[in-house]
Amino acid sequence: MINKLLTVAFAAGIGLSATAAIAQTTTSATLDAVKAKGYVQCGVTGGVPGFSAPDANNNWTGLEVDYCRSLAAAIFNDPAKVRYTPLTSQERFTALSAGEIDVLSRTTTWTMSRDTQLGIKFVGTMFYDGQGFMVRKEDNIASTLDLSGAALCIESGTTTELNAADYFAANKMEFNTVVLVDEEEVEKAYEDGRCDVYTTDSSALAAERSKFANPADHVILPEIISKEPLGPVVRQGDDGWFNVARWTYFALLEAEELGVTQANVDDMLASDNPAIKRLLGVEGDFGTPIGLTKDWAYQIIKHIGNYAESYERHVGPATAIGLARGLNALWRDGGIQYSPPIR
Repeated sequence: MINKLLTVAFAAGIGLSATAAIAQTTTSATLDAVKAKGYVQCGVTGGVPGFSAPDANNNWTGLEVDYCRSLAAAIFNDPAKVRYTPLTSQERFTALSAGEIDVLSRTTTWTMSRDTQLGIKFVGTMFYDGQGFMVRKEDNIASTLDLSGAALCIESGTTTELNAADYFAANKMEFNTVVLVDEEEVEKAYEDGRCDVYTTDSSALAAERSKFANPADHVILPEIISKEPLGPVVRQGDDGWFNVARWTYFALLEAEELGVTQANVDDMLASDNPAIKRLLGVEGDFGTPIGLTKDWAYQIIKHIGNYAESYERHVGPATAIGLARGLNALWRDGGIQYSPPIR
């Protein structure tokens, strides 16, 4: 919508200041509804440690939960103004399309068919992942190429099923599937010995393994057989809400790149770095055009921190899940996480 306004404005010879005024009139039905009800309704998993999981008091935490909390911080200056809807893989897109949730932040893989056929839009890639395989250590399996004839526990309604079929067919191997409704059932089936192999995103395997009584008894094989870019999703048709959702994600990355943290964000308000000034709302106003306040990104960082802080807190090497940054490092650090400039 804003791009269309800019095109019309420049074609008509309207200056930048007048164009900005036009852009500020852009509205979002979803953002208006979120503000009216006073919270963000966020679709999450039933419980994957490190990504989205509740504790005994039903307090939700995780990398994907931090994204939901970041949205609330940007909109309300209060990260607690989120309500969580646990969804299975089969339920998630229907719930989003039906308006039961405002955003889906639930280990969801960005694919072409999903992006073009379901009436949804992927915001970005919060976590670059790939499908892996976990086996029992006692089975002495060293490679996925040793899995011919194995029984695989798989969650239905996921890219996991299709990837496994492609991989085994390409390598001329036989396999059997034990298809279950959600991750909890898959985990239990594997623990109960109903299958030889647990396959899903490698990050989820590490998360589920951390819950086992004896995690060391289970091995995640070295091969990664797919690309699984996991990220938040919104409905198509509301570009204003998409912009809020997308730039909330980018703000987390930009803050890390600029060295702005939860601990130093107040000190950084006095920085001479123009990029930091723009990020924190000291210089320019990048919030009002998308329906937020001038200090929207400051509020995210003040309440949540930057991407690195969230990553290390929930899934990093010092956690039970123990995932190195890998592809999820910033571009300058050998990864592919990257924010367009805020300017």
